[in-house]
Amino acid sequence: MNGRRPPLRVATISVHACPLAPLGAWETGGMNVYIRELSRHLSDLGVEVDVFTRLQGPELNMVVPFAEHARVIHVPAGPARYLPKEQVVRHLPEFICNMREFVTQEEALYDVVHSHYWLSGRVAGYFKNAWGVPLVAMFHTLAELKNQVSVSADELEDSVRFGIERLTIAAADQVVASSPVDSSHLETYYGADTDRVSIVPCGVDLEQFRPGSQSQARRALGFGAESVILFVGRIQQLKGIDLLIRASALLSARVAAGQLQPFRAVIVGGRPSGESDDPEARELRRLKALAQELGVADRLEWRGAIAHEELGQYYQAADVTVMPSTYESFGLVAVESMACGTPVVASRVGGLQATVQDGRTGYLIPWREPGLYADRIGEILADPALRQRLGAVARARASEFSWERVASQMIELYEELIRADAAERPEALSRG
Repeated sequence: MNGRRPPLRVATISVHACPLAPLGAWETGGMNVYIRELSRHLSDLGVEVDVFTRLQGPELNMVVPFAEHARVIHVPAGPARYLPKEQVVRHLPEFICNMREFVTQEEALYDVVHSHYWLSGRVAGYFKNAWGVPLVAMFHTLAELKNQVSVSADELEDSVRFGIERLTIAAADQVVASSPVDSSHLETYYGADTDRVSIVPCGVDLEQFRPGSQSQARRALGFGAESVILFVGRIQQLKGIDLLIRASALLSARVAAGQLQPFRAVIVGGRPSGESDDPEARELRRLKALAQELGVADRLEWRGAIAHEELGQYYQAADVTVMPSTYESFGLVAVESMACGTPVVASRVGGLQATVQDGRTGYLIPWREPGLYADRIGEILADPALRQRLGAVARARASEFSWERVASQMIELYEELIRADAAERPEALSRG
């Protein structure tokens, strides 16, 4: 890499997901965490990272540093407030123009462009060509897979997203998949070239998420002596919370019969906007009505969205974390729970098949059947020794997903692409 200006500099594009946004709302979750933590750990390794995201609040500064070598650039594009992604797409040309103006004024030079999600792919494709640098693309979720399992009109994806995903895959020098299953989906449903798909998993902060005293965590969170079943995630039908409620009804019947100790199901997530047509508020009403209908409303505790830094205590307090999703490209919640030594009962879908080891770190459920969930959850609640065994293996498994390891893998990928680009176009070494 002689002649190239050190250090490595990455333009990360995440149009609709700001890494500094509070988690738990309809469109904030694992991807926000991924971009923030990857950027921080790339910074720790000396990489300079600029994360370009759409300005969603007039009070926000345009440039916000969040690590030694990482900063967020809030790019004006449309109204400075939250917009559904279907509306954001109309403002992508303005995003490109304003991002280009910022980069020109700063006289910034980047070695690689890394896009996250389909909205960012459209922007990244422009700058790949404008700057003559490699493009790395990551989607986090795929429209084809979401639409196969979506039962809510609020969660269906339209043809615009499909088109941009396919164009981005065709334009990218490398597409990052978070698991072998994710890679297979890219190849099967989008025709991605196997040689241009790299598997780099998501990561977990092993210091923040670690085993701790369950009794202390429960006291701190205001829980009593009951067993705790934990759900963490957005309030969407895709997350399968209705399955957890139905399984809770079956488990409650076992408590009434003296076959199981009392429990509570704690649901963390949800930040309704307050608007009348808010899809999250509608889903929350539907789920609470279902709980009332099944007679388990008193078993459920809705904690709403909390700061990501507070999540570790919830995992420590829980006996089991449940992920009944219909689709997960990776399943960050599962790895966070495992890092805290808490076993996971999850759907056998997507990346969860790679992160959760059935019978070793928890259980994978092959069908959307509440009885199967109730059986596996009940086994863990009734057998503390089983919980301890599963939890110990879970922590060891989670240690394989450290952010340090993920960042190192990503740097290797960047540098490989930069070398290949320089070999094909020697003028790239003297770019600028």
